[in-house]
Amino acid sequence: MRHHKIIIATIAIVAAAGVSGIAAAATSGSSVTAAASSTASATQSTIHTQSAMVGGKTETILVDTGGLPLYYYKPDTATKSFVSGELASLWPPLDSSKPSIVGASGKLSVTHDANGAQVAYNGHFLYTFADDSAGHVSGQGVQDFFIATPGLTAIGSSLSAPTPAPTSGSSSGYGY
Repeated sequence: MRHHKIIIATIAIVAAAGVSGIAAAATSGSSVTAAASSTASATQSTIHTQSAMVGGKTETILVDTGGLPLYYYKPDTATKSFVSGELASLWPPLDSSKPSIVGASGKLSVTHDANGAQVAYNGHFLYTFADDSAGHVSGQGVQDFFIATPGLTAIGSSLSAPTPAPTSGSSSGYGY
């Protein structure tokens, strides 16, 4: 009987920790929550969409299979990524030889370069941020990186990609 009480107490502690973690994520200004359109197939896709707080507004953003927010780097071109070395260690490129997407209709492409099979969305190479975790957007506007959204304008189109204003508290802090 003592064994059952220990198991029940452990379950209660784990449940309480989970609820407080969910409550903390819900009150965070940079939380990411799964969009209603996300399905089990989205977790198998290279890229899918989720809702996120970005600069105090809820937006639909692109995320990787682990739920990490995806960013584009403003200086990149449609054919060349300018993220390498130490910068690439802070902003790891999204790498997949056969990318797929759920929840957005933009064009995916793969460029084989020093970063591997680097994935681009509408011509913009995609990156995650080392300081992010699933459910947390913290790189918006840092070092010329901006959150990727399903409506990201293609590079080379007559309209340039929007440049969101950096959010407060988004300084590089990395000496670049």
